[in-house]
Amino acid sequence: MAIDPGELYTISFYEYGEAYYGSGRGTRFRVAREPLENVHYTPPDKRGEAVLKASVWPEPCSYGATDSALIEDRTFPFSQEGLEAALNWLNQKIG
Repeated sequence: MAIDPGELYTISFYEYGEAYYGSGRGTRFRVAREPLENVHYTPPDKRGEAVLKASVWPEPCSYGATDSALIEDRTFPFSQEGLEAALNWLNQKIG
């Protein structure tokens, strides 16, 4: 089961300070802008540095209820290309 590219939305979704969650094959995942804050209405030159952070962990617990030792994170550039790279990484992790 691969994650469909459209499932993660476009990079502008993450400018609103929201994380995207999903699961497949016994693995849960999260994609979010770090730092997690709403910058959509902030001019790009005032937003500061940010990355796209993808995380995977075993089911059944939620992100907040899972021991951090069980969560594997990887960061990517905060861009559409970074989102595509995160999707590829997540698909490798989910299998």
